[in-house]
Amino acid sequence: MAIRAIITLLCGVGLYASLLMLNKSRQAARGEVEGPSVVKTPRAHLFGVPNSLLGMLYYLALAVAVWFVHGVIPAAVLLAAAVLAAATSVVLGYSLLFVTRRSCPYCWTSHAVNWALLGLCWWLFMPDVLSRGM
Repeated sequence: MAIRAIITLLCGVGLYASLLMLNKSRQAARGEVEGPSVVKTPRAHLFGVPNSLLGMLYYLALAVAVWFVHGVIPAAVLLAAAVLAAATSVVLGYSLLFVTRRSCPYCWTSHAVNWALLGLCWWLFMPDVLSRGM
């Protein structure tokens, strides 16, 4: 129960960061963000839409799903989503450090949340997947 609450709390932190970055992305699309910004780079739209929009949807879905997931297949799907989010954060983190070379505290907050969520979801759901899946 405590792990699920921590996951939900972390999703709230990620959601907050995503909403702030989504707002900044919309401002940039309207030409209201002066100077360089991570939301103006191609990596801000890795999958064709703002990364922050996908993050927002991910955090909302995970915050709810973590309380209702039962069974091997739903747990495996949830773990796959957490792995994809964490892997995307590795790519974007690398980009922030070595390509874009820009400071983005909200980006790093989301990345740290994604990595923590992967660890917590792995710990919570992987034993069920392994024990029932074989």
